[in-house]
Amino acid sequence: MNTQTLILHCLQASILGTVFSYGLQATVSDALFLVRHPGLLLRSVLAIFIIMPLVAIAMVDVFALPRATEIALVVLALAPIPPLLPKKESKAGGEGAYALGLMVVMGMLAILLAILLVPLLAGMVVRIVAPALARKLARPIELASLVLLLAAAAPVLFAAMPIVVNLLHSGTLLAIVAFIMIGLAVGQLLARAVAQRQTVLALSTASRHPAIALAVAKTNFPDEPFLAATIVLYLLVVTLLAIPYITWRRRMESPASGRSAQG
Repeated sequence: MNTQTLILHCLQASILGTVFSYGLQATVSDALFLVRHPGLLLRSVLAIFIIMPLVAIAMVDVFALPRATEIALVVLALAPIPPLLPKKESKAGGEGAYALGLMVVMGMLAILLAILLVPLLAGMVVRIVAPALARKLARPIELASLVLLLAAAAPVLFAAMPIVVNLLHSGTLLAIVAFIMIGLAVGQLLARAVAQRQTVLALSTASRHPAIALAVAKTNFPDEPFLAATIVLYLLVVTLLAIPYITWRRRMESPASGRSAQG
């Protein structure tokens, strides 16, 4: 087994573990949250699965970007499951049931449907049959999945760092920042006036799973030399941009913002 194959296996295990941990945390009520709010469901799907891929395609058509950047934007737009996002959204004041319910919907509608749906449903079954066990397993599996993601990303990041530096001067950085900021704005707008839902949808729309994007990219474009570096750059930028956004949302949070609204 060569290094590239090992990295791909780590990425795939990270994806499966992340989605399984979502299932362990999601109750049936969480899973049905968006069914009870069909308007919010429609706007969430519109933001994550329709608008952001169209944004990526528009950026590729309008701007003269390196080929690796064009491919990276498209595969990121098609990789909507963010790693460990419900925890981040909850810390930022997001509505927990919506965050987990949205993860369920994203898992069911994502590009890797067959791969993602099984661990998601398996986790939910464990939560129903053995809730105490699910609570014990959720956090360790989350952490193990994150470790696998970092273990796979670290050698890619180390090898790609000189390329990442060069990408800063090619328009790639500006394209990535624009993609993320548009995602935050789209999610914020389509969540309407409920502050807790604005936080969830904004972060979910702007964030993509780098492991899914890397796996898709390496499978379909194995000979593209700068692709992994571009996705790594996205991961760094979205992590940095999420910090001021989350800080701002915490400051904006007030008791009135948690009131329910019609979906």
